[in-house]
Amino acid sequence: MKETVLDVLMYLFENYIEDEVELAPNEESLKLELREAGFGDVQVNMAFTWLESLAVQKENLLNHKLSDTPSVRIFSDREKDRLDVECRGFLVFLEQVGVLDAHDRELVIDRVMALGSDEIDLQQLKWVILMVLFNQPGKEAAFTWMEDIVLDDLGGSLH
Repeated sequence: MKETVLDVLMYLFENYIEDEVELAPNEESLKLELREAGFGDVQVNMAFTWLESLAVQKENLLNHKLSDTPSVRIFSDREKDRLDVECRGFLVFLEQVGVLDAHDRELVIDRVMALGSDEIDLQQLKWVILMVLFNQPGKEAAFTWMEDIVLDDLGGSLH
């Protein structure tokens, strides 16, 4: 089975972050545990880079004021290659119902593009959204709503 960066991130989220279990005392011991769980060095290192970049991008977006006026997001060709119509429509839907704001949407798109996968399906997109919302202060209700959607899609159990 080919493990992806998203698989590593999902493993971390399910086993550490979501349950608020304290992370290993240092990054190296956590990386060792991930390797022992069967993840490759490249995917593990890329997952840590992805998480570090999430914090940096979150800060960058907060420093750039996006308009509160409703607008239409035009996706680039690269983004359209990575996110099919269903995924783009889901992002628009989440913004329209208030789960995502413009900052969150841009952070989700940035993190999807940083995964390096050729194409992201809707279920994978939902996980990225969940991880992004988890890291946003004041987004607890949106996170809970998204968590319910992800768990419903999985039949109520995590893999």
